Amino acid sequence: MFEKRFLQSEGIRVLVNGIHAKSGGGVTYLRNIMPLLAEDDELELHLFLHRDQFELFGVIDERIRVHLLDFSNGFFTNLIWEQVVLPLLAKSMSIDVTLSPANYGPLMAPRQIIMLRNSLAVVGRETRIIKRLYWFGLALMTGLSLLTCRRAIAVSDYARSALTFGMGRLFRKKVSVIHHGVWDMFAPAVPRSDAHFILTVSDIYVQKNLHTLIAALAQVKRDYPDLKLKVAGKAIDAGYQEEVKAAVYAAGLTDNVDFLGEKSTRSLLGLYQTCTLFAFPSTVETFGNPLVEAMSCGAPIVSSNTAAMPEILGDAARFFDPLDVEGMAGAISDLMGNARERQVLSQKSLAHSKKYSWRQTAARTADVIKSIAPARIRQDQMTKMAPTP
Repeated sequence: MFEKRFLQSEGIRVLVNGIHAKSGGGVTYLRNIMPLLAEDDELELHLFLHRDQFELFGVIDERIRVHLLDFSNGFFTNLIWEQVVLPLLAKSMSIDVTLSPANYGPLMAPRQIIMLRNSLAVVGRETRIIKRLYWFGLALMTGLSLLTCRRAIAVSDYARSALTFGMGRLFRKKVSVIHHGVWDMFAPAVPRSDAHFILTVSDIYVQKNLHTLIAALAQVKRDYPDLKLKVAGKAIDAGYQEEVKAAVYAAGLTDNVDFLGEKSTRSLLGLYQTCTLFAFPSTVETFGNPLVEAMSCGAPIVSSNTAAMPEILGDAARFFDPLDVEGMAGAISDLMGNARERQVLSQKSLAHSKKYSWRQTAARTADVIKSIAPARIRQDQMTKMAPTP
């Protein structure tokens, strides 16, 4: 698995621990940032994935060494493998830096960088015992990883504040805020044509708050009986998906709501370009990749006013309280009946989206990696960069 030629590079050997990237933002992040990091000649990248994840990623970039791991895939076996086996493999490979793009990673891995991106506030909205235990375990591992890691990357100011357990000042020098990005392919159709539907894009689990959006749609339907809601996303939590579908049926909205499942990037692009409104009802987000994709396509946006949403959207959205059904319905109805305001929001979306770029994300991430590289490598790089007398 680990060829000796991998160990002859003079660059920084980076182990990217991708075993937590199974859906949503984690997969989006690695798919987008890994090829850009691979362009940096100072980095030698080793991506660790479970075999079950291969279909999610495929061949990312020939410059990246992908290691497919085969072990029983479950929460506890993943945890044991990550905390025990991975550090041993890292040592055998002479890894310089370990990047774990999740709240936690292997505590004993060399020079670890973690990414603060999974909000722990979800536990406050979860009633199922097993799920609550999972989130409490995640909080514990996040705290331990934050204490032991060399550096941490937060995907937003909100994430840095919320995931440092009230000790933001203590970790100020350790945690850098680096937003996720968006690709140029997410762009508006010219001219933009609305197809009279509301779009929401998210994997389906409880903090996405789809049940409240369904309740709001039931009120909006009184004025717009033919209005459609299209939900694009993978059903991560099957139990919650059934709750949402039951709410659709109970509200008499079976003809108004389409569950599209997971869609390709090309399909999402068409949906962003033609939706009348993009709705983001989530109660808790540390970033929200669909927000920047929707903005880049010029979609008028209605969004929750909590967590990272105001930070990411700026003035490019009409906001509502995600727990206020009437407030959500009112925001949607007002914009459905006001083409001029939708146009203004569309223009603001396009302008604000210019803040986000995957290339910028990758460049700043590479800087963090290099900042904790072993002294021998930093010295070698400085020597190479020094002008010849």
